[in-house]
Amino acid sequence: MTSQIAPPATAEAPSAGYRLRWAGLAVILAAEVMDLLDTTIVGVAAPAIRQDLGGGDAQIQWITASYTLAFAVLLITGGRLGDLFGRKRLFVLGAAGFTLASVLCAAAPGAGTLIAARTVQGLFAALLIPQGLGLIKAMFPPKEAGAAFGLFGPVLGLSSVLGPSLGGYLTDADLFGLGWRTVFLINLPVGLLAVLAATRILPADATTRTTGTGRLDPVGVLVLGLAVLLLVYPLVQGRELDWPWWTFLSMAASAPVLWLFTRHQRGVLRRGGTPLIEPSLFAKRPFVSALATGLVFFAALSGLILVFTLYLQLGLGWTPLRSGLSMIPLSVGVVIGAVLSGGLLAPRHGRRVLHAGMAVAAAGALGLWVTVEHGADGLTVWQLVPALALTGLGLGLIMAPFFDIALAGVEESETGSASGVLNAQQQLGGSVGVALLGSAFFGWARADGFRHAAGWTYGLIAALLAAAFLVAFLLPRHARPEGEGH
Repeated sequence: MTSQIAPPATAEAPSAGYRLRWAGLAVILAAEVMDLLDTTIVGVAAPAIRQDLGGGDAQIQWITASYTLAFAVLLITGGRLGDLFGRKRLFVLGAAGFTLASVLCAAAPGAGTLIAARTVQGLFAALLIPQGLGLIKAMFPPKEAGAAFGLFGPVLGLSSVLGPSLGGYLTDADLFGLGWRTVFLINLPVGLLAVLAATRILPADATTRTTGTGRLDPVGVLVLGLAVLLLVYPLVQGRELDWPWWTFLSMAASAPVLWLFTRHQRGVLRRGGTPLIEPSLFAKRPFVSALATGLVFFAALSGLILVFTLYLQLGLGWTPLRSGLSMIPLSVGVVIGAVLSGGLLAPRHGRRVLHAGMAVAAAGALGLWVTVEHGADGLTVWQLVPALALTGLGLGLIMAPFFDIALAGVEESETGSASGVLNAQQQLGGSVGVALLGSAFFGWARADGFRHAAGWTYGLIAALLAAAFLVAFLLPRHARPEGEGH
């Protein structure tokens, strides 16, 4: 049982909200920052990790992909667990487990152990992160909820700026002789503080827990996890194994297994159960199009960050700190794009902002290709700034309105399930991007060197963004149909 120092939220007038709601919001934001920092910090440290622990190129990809893959598969179930057993309880459990898994990552004696610990990290993150939305809705009255959610953009944007730089500093500083291990140990004080603060500040489970009688769908989780693993595993390992026949068979098998998952979900609904994902969502063309668009976009985003870091450190011999600092223009561009898009452009122009963002980001990726090809071994940070800032600006324009537009054609009763699917798709896109673009980069590097490999991978990223540009025409024109004016 957790300590219930704070009074129940229902003890106060609904219009007033929960008494400690702003302190509770700070706890939730701390958890979000811990998750985001963990992803961006580890990417910068990956080459140093491989140098210390050994292993092939695939190990670098799995250090990132194992986390996002586990996160994606359990994310939807994590939200449902909060409904059934209490969001505060799951938040505390997720934060504690994430912190412990971070210590295990720092203590890993080999690459395989680290990948296993990263998988555990992703599983606990999937318990932790989904609880924030429900907790905020329970703590804040409607008139303040918008302001509470509005703080996510600046806080997470700042985290994206600090993450690579902090990862580079911690890896280079070699504090206490721990080297890259400090990028995981940084979660220890943050995680412990989040657990203690959540125990004392967040409202009691009885006030946030739903009254629904739905049960979990473990079979659905296993089938969905199998479909994802059949696709991602051969993408990561195939190149090092020289693409044996079973890798292509595995990727092809992911499609029928995913079809079996949709059939199983419909069966659960017919039997009166609660499906993991509302089957009706798959019949909505705009939502399916949003899944395809988001998958390609987030794959391009995660692959870009990984390949950029690998090229600077493995190809040019830059230190982790210099590599991390060089990503600041990209992060600043993302923040500026998100602010412009969310506050000014998206409410008025809707889907056109997504198209503009994809075009700008693709132009930035092509700019990186040209910069890398002409810069050769004498490439400087300042030469990278224009293309990086342009790429970040485009990515920011996309990220702010994407989820609202993706949910525009979804019924109110489907919103919870659709939100979970979109968040899981974001993580899955990250795994696919690391697997696909990482494998392409290493394959080209072995044949033609790191410089050409980086350039061609940036060209591939531009092509992916162009594909997302075309698919995005199937999305709703605005976040809210009633605001289209057609």
